[in-house]
Amino acid sequence: MVSISKSAETALHTPNTSGPSLVTTTCPYCGVGCGVEVTLDESRQLSVLQGSSDHPANFGRLCVKGSKLLETNSINGRLLSPMVHGEPSDWQTATQTVADKFKQVIAEHGPESVAFYVSGQLLTEDYYVANKLMKGYIGSANIDTNSRLCMSSAVAAYKRAFGADAVPCCYEDLEVTELLILVGSNAAWTHPVLFQRMERAKKLNPDMRVITIDPRKTATSELADSHLPIKPGTDVALFNGLIQYLSQNSGLDQKYIDSVTQGFDVVLDECKQWTLDLVAQTCDIDKALVENFYHLFCETEKVVTAYCMGVNQSTSGTDKANSIINCHLASGKVGKVGSGPFSLTGQPNAMGGREVGGLANMLACHMDIDNPEHRQTVQTYWQSPTIASKVGLKAVDMFDDIETGKVKAVWIMATNPMVSMPNREKIAKALKKCEMVVVSDCVDKNDTLSFADVALPATGWSEKDGTVTNSERRISRQRGIMPASGQAKHDWQIICDVAKAMGFEQGFDFNHPREIFDEYVGLTQADNNGKRDLDLSGLAGLSARAYDGLKPIQWPVNQSAPEGTKRLFTNDKFYTPSGKANFLKTVFTPPEQVTTNDYPFVLNSGRLRDQWHTMTRTGKASALTSHFSRPFLAMHPKDADAMALKEHDLVNLTAGHLSHEQSDICLPLVLDDKQRKGELFAPIHWSTTNSASSNITGLYTDANDKISGQPELKHAAVALTKVDYPLQGKIFVKQSLAVELLREKFAYFVTTPVEQGTLIYFGTEHSEAEVKLWLQINLPLYDEWVSVTGGDVASTFAMREGLLSLCLFMGKEHLDVDTGWISSLLAGGLVDGEQMHGLLNNQPDEQFKQGKLICSCFKVGENTIIDAIQKGCDSVDKLGNALKCGTNCGSCKSELSQLVNQHKGLLAANPNTDPAIEDMIIPVEEII
Repeated sequence: MVSISKSAETALHTPNTSGPSLVTTTCPYCGVGCGVEVTLDESRQLSVLQGSSDHPANFGRLCVKGSKLLETNSINGRLLSPMVHGEPSDWQTATQTVADKFKQVIAEHGPESVAFYVSGQLLTEDYYVANKLMKGYIGSANIDTNSRLCMSSAVAAYKRAFGADAVPCCYEDLEVTELLILVGSNAAWTHPVLFQRMERAKKLNPDMRVITIDPRKTATSELADSHLPIKPGTDVALFNGLIQYLSQNSGLDQKYIDSVTQGFDVVLDECKQWTLDLVAQTCDIDKALVENFYHLFCETEKVVTAYCMGVNQSTSGTDKANSIINCHLASGKVGKVGSGPFSLTGQPNAMGGREVGGLANMLACHMDIDNPEHRQTVQTYWQSPTIASKVGLKAVDMFDDIETGKVKAVWIMATNPMVSMPNREKIAKALKKCEMVVVSDCVDKNDTLSFADVALPATGWSEKDGTVTNSERRISRQRGIMPASGQAKHDWQIICDVAKAMGFEQGFDFNHPREIFDEYVGLTQADNNGKRDLDLSGLAGLSARAYDGLKPIQWPVNQSAPEGTKRLFTNDKFYTPSGKANFLKTVFTPPEQVTTNDYPFVLNSGRLRDQWHTMTRTGKASALTSHFSRPFLAMHPKDADAMALKEHDLVNLTAGHLSHEQSDICLPLVLDDKQRKGELFAPIHWSTTNSASSNITGLYTDANDKISGQPELKHAAVALTKVDYPLQGKIFVKQSLAVELLREKFAYFVTTPVEQGTLIYFGTEHSEAEVKLWLQINLPLYDEWVSVTGGDVASTFAMREGLLSLCLFMGKEHLDVDTGWISSLLAGGLVDGEQMHGLLNNQPDEQFKQGKLICSCFKVGENTIIDAIQKGCDSVDKLGNALKCGTNCGSCKSELSQLVNQHKGLLAANPNTDPAIEDMIIPVEEII
């Protein structure tokens, strides 16, 4: 019998008509897959959110993004009705329009002329029916997913080595290992809850060692005993060198190699050239760092190597992952407690999508398109009219074929390729040319929706109902708590409606996601008999009640493992034809996008701590935009000095493949000595919906891994030049201003929500007078305007019916104006004489002189933290006791650690701790 979680059972037995109730669901962000408990009040509104204490992924912890889910769950910005050619429509018309066009294109040009581009934001049930429609009914494999951009190299490497897309580890391994190696992963920001588990494990076991391998010294490196700042793209050289070191220092498990693997001799022969000296030279790091890393790996029994986008997003991403797997196979560190190669999934359901065939080169349930027996199994089970017989178009190739006209109709679901795909200019040309672009999404505006011929409103988190699978193969329920907003439908319903309108009634007559899940489970056991890793036969035939209350569980789930499976390959049996694991020869090849004299800098990209993808959800919450309120470009101070640049200067970036029209990507500079010289970093999240020129993916070419098809989104060759706008400034305004209006006036702008309105950063060729006049024209209801000129800052304030509603600050350079201070004044509305004096002189109250925000949960700024450190709070725990920072979601702990390390030396120089520190201490009971 399938067990039901306690909180889910409570919800199942709570009447829907009165009294508060508790529902357990799953966070919609990263691949950690945290359980979330939501309380519905008497009026059936979401009122309280907290982490699920009994969910094995997070045990009650939530990061700052997860903890602010309710603040992002408003109906504001939602797509609420179908749109056809830009006009509101009804579901019958919109569905028939899509079905008719797809049928026409297929009839005239064949099934390869249509494509689906889907998303790791979909639930497994959504993914399943999309895959079924395309591969089993349309008869093409032209369905790919944005998981191609994050996990496909890891998938290809697992399949090559183990015969299946089988992640061998579980989260517990990260806690019981003796050596944790994090490669190309800033887990402190991208997987914060998982990182907290790592931190706790190291605290409980001081003998545990942590090594980070990354060109940047990130927040994650604060946990590390050693950091290897390797040259970007040299991972294969580093791990090939490790194989050579193991062979020379009694580090090989020869018995394991001989009995359960094959192909090692070829790998060893390739790796013999990689001496310590050559590795250090190629990776551009100190030889002693390399030797220490190799020694620890060789001498430590339990080793986990966890890796993420820094490995995967590369033209050699698959080889990078296989070089890591090779080292674990060579030392026998696979399938054992606390050991293994562990890819950390980027999206909440990237793995669920892989399970049901969401990638163009696979069939559902880990079966292969190029395997006739697998094709027969799937078609027979589906009783479908056809089955895809060749690999479909991967993401980059798909948009190539859209651009050339081979693909004439595309359906994009729950993703924003105009922002996330490389070579934005080409994506725009492709979508503009395409005969039919259909977009299903829960938002009414993003960069891709502007190209939609048909826009279909989909449900979002708290409405969606189904399952997701996290990084450790754990299936969890994402439950529908609220009714759909407006006319929105679940993605699986939309797909089934279109399928039936195309004439495929038989295969898509589902009434509930449980029915789809049950069909999917049945396919995992079809013709399996232990031949395939993905087996959910133990979940077959779930009742509606059992499905609704399904407890998180790791696959395989079958007769042998009815409670799920923590680790794979514990029996040394793999899913290759021979049953042995494969070593793969990996050859070091440098990144494809090489620097030149004209484009001398390497651009790296990544995520920020408090943001997610293209900000359609996290961008709504002022609490999540306060850590970094606008995009930036990080640069080593010595590089900046060489170019006569300083902090906050605006710079334009360009790359060789861009046309003149697409070359104006403008970002403010941040100086960071944790960068390697000659290298830059910028976040991925901003787009034209909230900025003039901040989407950096256009700087990357189509360069991609020839095996996995994953684009190289960590290594672009770029040039930069300083931009001198005569006027820069900030506008704090209660009333929103349309992006289109901002674009007309400001060459550079970024908008971000603040607690009482919107903050707009801008740079312009216009004069102060022209900017003020433009605001007065576009805000006609603001009835009183006060301006102050003279000095370095010109200020303008506007009232509406006596209440402060706008603050404008302008000058020749970047202006430091405290956002919290202005928000508090806007919230108060009425401004007294002292406050107005402060405004006129840009002098905030003392309480707002905190500096850069570090702790989003408790609004604790950098200056406050530094002051506490200098008064005696010389550890993260002491800072938490004094200021609460780091005691809620924990996402800021790495930055707190950085500040402690930077400033505790001042305390040591002055051992007479300020007695005022005692007054800062807050009892732990109050924090809890």
